[in-house]
Amino acid sequence: MKSEQQDITLADRVFSRLRQAIVEGEIASGSKISEPELASAYGISRGPLREAIGRLEACHLVERRANVGARVVTLTQADLMELYLLRESLEGLAARLAAERITDPEISQLRGLLGQHEQKVELQEGVAYFQKEGDLDFHYRIVLASGNARLIQLLCNDLYHLMRMYRYQFGMASSRALDAFREHGHIVEAIADRDAEMAEILMRRHVRVSRENVARQFAEHPDQSPNIRAAG
Repeated sequence: MKSEQQDITLADRVFSRLRQAIVEGEIASGSKISEPELASAYGISRGPLREAIGRLEACHLVERRANVGARVVTLTQADLMELYLLRESLEGLAARLAAERITDPEISQLRGLLGQHEQKVELQEGVAYFQKEGDLDFHYRIVLASGNARLIQLLCNDLYHLMRMYRYQFGMASSRALDAFREHGHIVEAIADRDAEMAEILMRRHVRVSRENVARQFAEHPDQSPNIRAAG
């Protein structure tokens, strides 16, 4: 029993390390996943490693194809645009539900979170607005406040780290940094007012403007897609 528990804990640690390496590009987009090489690099057996790779597949960071094996997903402009369309719809719904269900302490925490973001030098200079993952991420917190388990699974688990992979590798700087921050503030106030319709409208508009900004930069720099900058 102890050995099984140790394997589970090891698989958790390896999963977290591999996920970070993929998101940050240390393991390159499109590269083949070699179980022998990773097992040797991490000093682990194949069992926990396979468990971790399976979980990476569930996060859409790794894909497995017949006669090819497991590979890190390839980042494409088309896939990123599809992700933005999904986010616009689903996060709009999350904001609506949050306005209906959020507690007063959670509203205070959201305002406090934006206060922390405002202190970041790169945001004050208007060059970047990139948030750490999980509870330090504004969008993540809005989704959690929706209280909808399936929505949380989709946005905080299934798609979350894939979106972060795009944002990290396509760039974190943005001319929209200050605008995106202000838009977050307007969304919080709509939620605090319990105005579900306005919260959804503002969130959808916020994500849509970010998508349009990225699409415009793709069009202007078609051969430099890894340097495209996004915010929001």
